[in-house]
Amino acid sequence: MKRVGAHVSTAGGVENAPLQATSIGAKAFALFTKNQRQWKAPKLTTSSIDAFRRNCSDGGFKPEHILPHDSYLINLGSPDPDKLQRAREAFIEEMQRVEDLGLLLLNFHPGSHLKEIDEERCLQLIAESINMALDATKSVTAVIENTAGQGTNLGNRFEQLASLVDQVDDKSRVAVCLDTCHLFASGYDLQTTEAIESTFQEFDRIVGLRYLRGMHLNDALQPLGSRIDRHAGIGKGTIGMNVFSYIMNHQEFDEIPLILETPDSAAWSSEISLLYSLER
Repeated sequence: MKRVGAHVSTAGGVENAPLQATSIGAKAFALFTKNQRQWKAPKLTTSSIDAFRRNCSDGGFKPEHILPHDSYLINLGSPDPDKLQRAREAFIEEMQRVEDLGLLLLNFHPGSHLKEIDEERCLQLIAESINMALDATKSVTAVIENTAGQGTNLGNRFEQLASLVDQVDDKSRVAVCLDTCHLFASGYDLQTTEAIESTFQEFDRIVGLRYLRGMHLNDALQPLGSRIDRHAGIGKGTIGMNVFSYIMNHQEFDEIPLILETPDSAAWSSEISLLYSLER
């Protein structure tokens, strides 16, 4: 079964996220467990945790279908030792919050070299950061998101994702989330069936489809290879509908969260329905 959902709001508490997901007809969802633009947050209360778990159960959301995302402030490849330490502490805290909620996945952007260290050294720092977080927790899988390659962000090439996976000690707790907009912006063509098949075959060869544990389904505002991360509504951008039809009709994408991050939250319900209508 396909598990399509969206990155929903946690306004009023994390326990409201599954309620928001249910209201739009989602079968999966993503959320921030804290304010994504602040370093610190109050600890989750027992009542919020209990209500979150209860609402997930009532909505039919299993932990493997929920894809939390960490703070945008965290740079696990920072060349500055003090900032790197702060990022690592914040990432471990995010992993622990996910664990407290009874979830299994934490989605994150790898990191940026900021033109101060080379890519290889930055990838090493990111992998070290992941290993530290896994050592400090018990059950959460670190899910590396591919990037558009904007600025000095790493993770836009499959080879970089593979390098990170290779350097993580516990392969059972590392995975990848592919964002369709980011793929397209970083130069992976998704417009024709032939191009789509080639892209996913390349991912399988270099990284491995066995590591794919989630996807972000977004069209793109900018053309192929722009390296600009600007999302568009499904079918309203430069990618077109073929890749979304492909994803909805291939079993490689069954039972993983397929998450909308399209710009108009009011359209999520209709976009979810649109995606399910593509199933043959």
